[in-house]
Amino acid sequence: MRFGLFGINIGVCANGQSAAQVAQAAEAVGFESVWTGEHVVLPDPQAPPSPLPPEAPILDPAVALAVVASHTRRLRLGTGIIILPQRNPLVLAKELASVDVVSGGRLIFGLGIGYLKAEFDALGVSFDDKGARTLEYLEAMLAIWTAEKPAYQGRFVSFAGVQSMPRPVQTPHPPIVMGGRTAPAYRRAVTHANGWFGFALDAADTAACLAGLRTALAKHPRPSGLGALEISVTPRGPLDLETVKRFADLGVHRLIPYWPLTSEEALRTRIARFGDEVIAKL
Repeated sequence: MRFGLFGINIGVCANGQSAAQVAQAAEAVGFESVWTGEHVVLPDPQAPPSPLPPEAPILDPAVALAVVASHTRRLRLGTGIIILPQRNPLVLAKELASVDVVSGGRLIFGLGIGYLKAEFDALGVSFDDKGARTLEYLEAMLAIWTAEKPAYQGRFVSFAGVQSMPRPVQTPHPPIVMGGRTAPAYRRAVTHANGWFGFALDAADTAACLAGLRTALAKHPRPSGLGALEISVTPRGPLDLETVKRFADLGVHRLIPYWPLTSEEALRTRIARFGDEVIAKL
């Protein structure tokens, strides 16, 4: 089992100094990775299904991870997740390639299709075709990252006769992780991603999601270059050693706890305790 820390760009970590110090604390006790969340805008006033009040601070993922990269040596740097259909794919490809370069090849590209219609409306992006747009944008990003002569022709994005350097350090590209808990999300993970990420799940939720992923694997051919599907979960509820073992028995490879505490000191203390009580005992 590997461990990530969610929220390195949110709340008390929504400034460079705190993000760096919390990341260093996580690295020191054996965390493998840190992960960002994303909402470019939040509905005001807050209304379901918006997860945060409109005044909640959230740094841009690429900016936060670049800061963390400069203050750590080994931590993987995950986006958990970027709402891909809201982004210009070539601009995002440049931003994330830059993170991979300045970190020496530590980026994990986690993405999803989004679920807040008000956010899409504010950004002028169609909510109805977000799934199809996501796959095109991902394919376009992979083309600009990997092709000798990058080109892509699609419904939502088209380009040719361009280059974007530097390319990511990792080859053929940084690992791709897909989020989502629907049958189409499971299909996208199986056909386009190295891993799947489930957010705020208990063990029973996780078991149900893994069953959905197995169904998708049985129905949809998985490209051999993607390798085995890596499972990451942000657990809901207390996370002790026995709970960690329960997730491991289900087949989870990485747990990414989220502790939305009210001070940097409290968060660093919680990280240290987790290192002593869980990581050191595995």
